[in-house]
Amino acid sequence: MEKFIKFLLTNIVNQPKAITVEVQEGERGKVYLVDAAEEDRGKIIGKEGRVIQSLRSLVNIKAQKEGQQAFLELNF
Repeated sequence: MEKFIKFLLTNIVNQPKAITVEVQEGERGKVYLVDAAEEDRGKIIGKEGRVIQSLRSLVNIKAQKEGQQAFLELNF
């Protein structure tokens, strides 16, 4: 899942090497904390949060296919 998230984000941002994904076990499933360069944070969030919502949906769908629950959070 980490590779999938990194793949999605590296195609959006200007500094793909600054992307880090940290995994934590939450109460309801895995939580993926994403950190990026300051100039790329707006691109990840998107206008009115549309991009991050789409990313969360993709991560959730992939996790459900694997029989898991996953949550994508920004670690800014």
